[in-house]
Amino acid sequence: MSNQGISPAPTTWHAIGPEGSVPRPRTRSAGVTERDAGSADAEVSPRLTPLAFDKPPLYTPEQRLRRDQTRWTLVQGILAPIQFVACLVSVALVLRFLLSGAGELAATISIVVKTALLYAIMVTGSIWEKVVFDKYLFAEPFFWEDAVSMVVIALHTAYLYALLSGSLTTRQQMLLALVAYATYVINAIQFLLKLRAARLRDSSNSGLGPTIGSPA
Repeated sequence: MSNQGISPAPTTWHAIGPEGSVPRPRTRSAGVTERDAGSADAEVSPRLTPLAFDKPPLYTPEQRLRRDQTRWTLVQGILAPIQFVACLVSVALVLRFLLSGAGELAATISIVVKTALLYAIMVTGSIWEKVVFDKYLFAEPFFWEDAVSMVVIALHTAYLYALLSGSLTTRQQMLLALVAYATYVINAIQFLLKLRAARLRDSSNSGLGPTIGSPA
């Protein structure tokens, strides 16, 4: 029977001399065996993975330029904190009414004002989205934020309908307003987290220079 049998899996038979076959480990490069190379790859891969699969930027360079040049960015920056303050004031007035029964008119007016501010920021926000992303709503970077915004608008509109039609008691109207406010807060957190992540990504790309996985 021939001397050239089936060799073990990790070994390749490279040379045949007078004394038979001599097993030699395969090498990837000079002085580096497959086992050593595999260990090196295992050590490097975890460091490459986070950068190689990093999320795309929120804005393209052209979109970022349009964002910085349009006046609607400033309008959004002004309306957003005003609406948040109006929400805090309204929550206090609504809770006061629910706990004591006092201040029904003030609480009702505060909800109407908050709803008007919401409509204003949604209209101007849609214009801003059209200018920057060429879509009035559901641009890909803000798809889920816009989806939740639709729920927020629906709940505020339901309050106005209940107020004008009398389909709910005053107490039920106030509870509906609180549900609308809770959804609004969730939506605001969505936007804040998205914009914060975009700022961190932009500052990382501009401040640290080229890194593995990013163009030089």
